[in-house]
Amino acid sequence: MGNGRVAEVGLTRNEAEPSLHGHALPEDKRNVLNSLMSGALAGAVAKTAVAPLDRTKIMFQVSSTRFSAKEAYRLIYRTYLNEGFFSLWRGNSATMVRVIPYAAIQFCAHEEYKQLLGSYFGFQGKALTPLPRFLAGSLAGTTAATLTYPLDLVRARMAVTPKEMYSNIIHVFIRISREEGLKTLYRGFAPTILGVIPYAGLSFFTYETLKKLHADRSGRSQPYPVERLVFGACAGLIGQSASYPLDVVRRRMQTAGVMGHSYGSILSTMGEIIREEGLIRGLYKGLSMNWVKGPVAVGISFTTFDLTQILLRRWQGSSVDVER
Repeated sequence: MGNGRVAEVGLTRNEAEPSLHGHALPEDKRNVLNSLMSGALAGAVAKTAVAPLDRTKIMFQVSSTRFSAKEAYRLIYRTYLNEGFFSLWRGNSATMVRVIPYAAIQFCAHEEYKQLLGSYFGFQGKALTPLPRFLAGSLAGTTAATLTYPLDLVRARMAVTPKEMYSNIIHVFIRISREEGLKTLYRGFAPTILGVIPYAGLSFFTYETLKKLHADRSGRSQPYPVERLVFGACAGLIGQSASYPLDVVRRRMQTAGVMGHSYGSILSTMGEIIREEGLIRGLYKGLSMNWVKGPVAVGISFTTFDLTQILLRRWQGSSVDVER
């Protein structure tokens, strides 16, 4: 498919502001800028690391081919033999164009929503309780998905089509606009949002809850990097398992125009998949691969975000006090 109290990597919003080249940067703007930069880097690193698995998963999701680890390996190997090693990263440029703004917006929005919800529920300066923690993650994911959705559709198209069909990202936009209409750029948007709410909500909720429990029991406010990876992996496993059927529906609707299908509503798409392929083999196709790819990606993403936040704050001369 992705912290903290100010990424809970963090600093309170009222700490003294450092000077940059003799000019004081307002604290709120600095925090937003830090979150945007950290989120962008986190998304880019995580998605690049799992890009071959991600492409393979999408190719199974949008076809009626039965998924198995053996078939996934054969598909990866055939792609490597026929198209070369770097073809395994085909569509990754489109992924980067999408994931960098998506991750930047999601992490930054998460920090802002936590501040707003913390003030509303009376938890300013303290870790949020479970419901606001879940809401902050869901709202952040919804905001990011809404603003970057066409880029996600373009990336899915590039992942499942040969190089001859779409030469680059701009070409995808032009062909879709001419041949299928601009509204196609938001095809599959509804299942995306319905999937993002539990995915982002549970991912952020699980990661922050595990960090808070760790701090309470270990007495260390800062987990080790390997612990962050484990917490992020658990967050990814729970979040992606909960929203996976909607992810399959989204991919089918996004790629319908190039895969020879015509899907209508979310329920009719689900019904057709179940009739043709079965409930588990259809709506949960590729989930076992996601249990490898997802936790790795989310773990890397959360860890990169946290550590980048810490480094930026130390570089700017602020103290670091993580509270989840």
